Parts: sequence; structure tokens; C-alpha cells
Amino acid sequence: MLEGQSYMISRAVPSSCEQEPKWIYMACQLLDQSKNKRHMNDESREQEKGHKIKRKKSPRSPLSPNIEEMEPNSLETIEEMECPDETDGNGSGGDYPDSNSLISSIGRDNSINCLLRCSRSDYGSLASLNKSFRSLIQSGELYRLRRQMGITEHWVYFSCHVLEWEAYDPYRGRWLTLPRLPHNECFMCSDKESLAVGTELLVFGKEVTSHIVLRYSILTNSWSSGKAMNSPRCLFGSASLGEKAIVAGGTDAHGNILSSAELYNSEKQTWTTLPSMITPRKMCSGVFMNGKFYVIGGMSSNTQLLTCGEEYDLERGTWRLIPNMSSGLNGASGAPPLVAVVNNNLYAAHYSEKEIRKYDKDTNSWITLGRLPERPASMNGWGLAFRACGERLIVIGGPRVLGGGMIELHSWIPKDGPPEWTMIASKHSGSFVYNCAVMGC
Repeated sequence: MLEGQSYMISRAVPSSCEQEPKWIYMACQLLDQSKNKRHMNDESREQEKGHKIKRKKSPRSPLSPNIEEMEPNSLETIEEMECPDETDGNGSGGDYPDSNSLISSIGRDNSINCLLRCSRSDYGSLASLNKSFRSLIQSGELYRLRRQMGITEHWVYFSCHVLEWEAYDPYRGRWLTLPRLPHNECFMCSDKESLAVGTELLVFGKEVTSHIVLRYSILTNSWSSGKAMNSPRCLFGSASLGEKAIVAGGTDAHGNILSSAELYNSEKQTWTTLPSMITPRKMCSGVFMNGKFYVIGGMSSNTQLLTCGEEYDLERGTWRLIPNMSSGLNGASGAPPLVAVVNNNLYAAHYSEKEIRKYDKDTNSWITLGRLPERPASMNGWGLAFRACGERLIVIGGPRVLGGGMIELHSWIPKDGPPEWTMIASKHSGSFVYNCAVMGC
């Protein structure tokens, strides 16, 4: 349910033989050309439709000039873009005659080096340059290279309506609406879990007596059927680290509480069965910390609350029981523990006391740091999301109001002293968060 530790975007430092202004200049040139081509395509469509598309300026990025963009709800997706042909009809390639080099004057490798330094917010625009750019971006190669170089941007994905998902880009301060999930009555009424891993958002649910997985890919901006687990389940604990994720515990289609665990590889779209936990549990939480996977809290039956946690060592393939790791974090009728990891430190949102706490690994105890944001409300922890977003902790929820809803994102960078929360975004929406995940890529 929760994503593990990851890092805010850290631009790759060029080697001594590279000149950073050169890379920035070339990246800006790419975005300028993308803007011009999109502008020409837009003008053509405007003339055909007889109306103009509203535009607004996006916040300036250190690596890009001021770029005109459509309103978030009408953003062209990579799937819908009209890419210019590789040739201009005379056998030449126009601006980019060599499809293998992308930008022929600097070669393919240098072209990719430029693209890695662009924000992923710009990849949709860059895909409109020609078919070579579109193919490269849809292949996922750029995201694999970004991961290797430590270049990561975190977007928050959440659902306040059963079949609808939205995303928030904190770097550009903009909202995006994902395509609607396929309509399915059973799926709508079932318990659902979500997990962001690699360039995918996975949503798990039930269909009568079987479990299903729906997979959203940022490469194609579309939903499809995901790969089923070896032992399908719901109400499990989970966390992701790069292109891999681990799920543990939960219940099967017959309601049996599980101790089994599985590892998912998003690049291969495969599930691998791991050694089982020591204690079967459902409604638990999961995080990655110091390179290890932790399962925290949960229930061993419909009435018995667990306070122990378990640590999984990926190298040794072994589990270790940690007594009282989640003591006091949740009740039998409440949501699973709301936990998140920033810089290998574990934090928890105590929803009944509206406090934020930090885990002391040495004493196996929780230290109260201060208060959670006052406005976001919950029902015993349900409807409130608490996530790590790079170096920040994020609380997502809304106040209880009549006649409509409001969703708010509150942020705090953990440091010495009590937490000082800043509301970084808000919009009219449902105020109850059903599912939430943070994707770093």
C-alpha cells in the first residue's frame, strides 16, 4: 500500500569533459522545437474546429524555457499526438534525418543525454517532434537510464472517486487527470489496493470470486490488464523500490489470511514467490528502509490486532520478527498503520491523536514530533493518505464540508524541531482518498 524510500530529482552531474550550459542549451532547443510544432498543429486544428484552445504558461523549470501548455485536463497524451513523419516527402528527414541519432548533429547518445536532463513533464511534448522521439519515450529506455543515474521526479497519484484517478506534479504545480478505469460493478464495490512501481500504477481488486489487477502505464497513458500474482490477494502490505515491489500478507478469494509474499518486476512484468512471513496478517503496511522490506502491524484475525512487524532481508531471503514495532499506531476498526520512509527514517501518522511520530530503531519505540495538519479529516484513518514524496512527507485529505469536497496536499521536509506543514496544492474534488501512491521515475 505504501511506497518505499526514494529520492527527489537530483540532476546528474556532468563529467569533467562535459559543459553543463551546453546540455541545458540543447535541452531548451528541443523544447522550443516541440513547442513550435505543437503550436503549428494546434493552429491547424483550431482552424478546422473553428475555436481556440485555452493555454496557460507553466512554471519555469531550471532546464526549460517558458513553454506554453494546454490546461491539464486537455493535455495531449503521447498516444494522441500527431508526430511528424521521419521524412519530408523528398526522402530527407527534415530537422532530424537520422532516426537512429534523434538529433543528427550530435548523435543518438548525446541526444539521449539531453533528454535525460529534461523534466518528465516535458516528455509528452518532446514525443511530438517525430516518430523517433515518440518511440524512444514510449520504450521506457529514458526512465531506465534516469533510474541508473539517480534522476527521479515524484508525482502523487490518488483516487477520490472509485473509477477516477488524478495525479499531481509538484515540480510544475499542475494536476492531471488519468483515463477512467474500465467500468466493472464488482470491482467498484470491492476492497482495492494500489502500488506505483517503475513507470506503472497497479490497482488490485476483486471480480466476484477472483482477483484482478489493472495496470496504468505512463508510457502510453492507458489502462490494461495487469499480470496476476502467483497467489492473488487483497488487503496486503506493499512497497516499491525502483522497478521492483514486494507484497506480503493479505487475504485470498476465500478470506483466508496469508503469510506468503511475492516480488514484482515491472520491467519484466513477472511475479516471483518469496519465503513466507513468520506471522500471517492482513491490513498491514509495508515500507523499504535501508534496503530491506518491512511489514508493519495488521491483523491475524477479524478481531486480533498485531503490534509486531517483520523485516525481510532481500540478500539472505529471510524474515526477522520485530515485537511491538507498531504498538499504538492503529486500532482493530481503524485503517492499517499510516507509515512512510524519508532518508531511511520511518515516520507514522497517528490518526486518532493527529500526531506525527518517528521510529527509533535503537529502542524500537516511537517518538512524537508534533501535530499533523489540522484540516484533513479521516474516519479512523480511512480516507487519509500519508506518503513519502522524495525528501518530503505528504498528507493528502480534505476537510469535512457540506455541498462539495476539497482535496488538499500538505508537505513537510523532516528536520530538527516540530513539523511545519505547508499546503502545496488544493482543488475541488472528493475529500475522501480511497487509494494513493507515489511514483518516482
